[in-house]
Amino acid sequence: MSSLLVFPGQGAQRPGMLQGLPRETLDEACDLLGEDVLQLDSAEALRSTRAVQLCLLIAGVAATRQLAMTPDYVAGLSIGAYPAAVVAGALSFSDALHLVSLRGELMQQAYPQGYGMTAIIGLDLITVEGLLAQVHGVDTPVYLANINADNQVVIAGSDGAMQAVAALAKAQGAGLAKRLAVSVPSHCPLLEAPATVLAEAFANVPMQTPKIAYLSGSRARPVLKVDALRDDLAFNMCRIVDWRGTVQSAYERGVRLQIELPPGAVLTGLARRVFEQGSVIAFDGARLDTLQALMCEEGSRHS
Repeated sequence: MSSLLVFPGQGAQRPGMLQGLPRETLDEACDLLGEDVLQLDSAEALRSTRAVQLCLLIAGVAATRQLAMTPDYVAGLSIGAYPAAVVAGALSFSDALHLVSLRGELMQQAYPQGYGMTAIIGLDLITVEGLLAQVHGVDTPVYLANINADNQVVIAGSDGAMQAVAALAKAQGAGLAKRLAVSVPSHCPLLEAPATVLAEAFANVPMQTPKIAYLSGSRARPVLKVDALRDDLAFNMCRIVDWRGTVQSAYERGVRLQIELPPGAVLTGLARRVFEQGSVIAFDGARLDTLQALMCEEGSRHS
């Protein structure tokens, strides 16, 4: 049996999410970025894509250090792939901070307004793809962005196009079509240009083979080679997230414990449908000694 640490993506952020995390990691992030990172998690600051992404990176790394246990696998949804790569030993915390800062700025500049993401719950993938085909056009760009669960997908595109798909989805019986707290159209071809610029920055960054198995959220399988990992991180902003496949892949590889790093418990809810046996738990709201005991127990079964 194995353990998996998962790191959430944009939309999971909340004001004050860095407060109470280990001071040592927060101070390190301040020094490396040359700014006070505790200014990034106010409600006002979190309107910025850059601030959101940096907070998610810092929170994931800080909480994992607090956990002080080595998992068998790591995986992250979108920006969550960056703390996953740091924890896997493939990317330094310093390089991750600077790359994520750039990533957030590039995404924000590409689409300052009028675009975003919407979750559709209660319809299967084929039905949603049919609705996208009805609406998508040159002036109404809208794409499939995330496959989160069998009956939960996320779309990305222009506000008008997403509203049109949401209306069709509700008419088809969708339980919910909810605009997410994400101000850019991630995980679709609209972000290919900023991803290419980010890839150029990645070319100069030293990376190592992961010491902990890194599961790609877009490929839903382990990525072992440095060049493939670099490509996975740089371009994940414009590739569909297959989170359902990623969690399924982990389960099929023997993972029976998933711990979701802060903030929130969105990925915990999604994993419950896949983990027929085993445990899924969020770091937020759990006792540290309970999480450590669960990892020890899973490790002893594994050995």
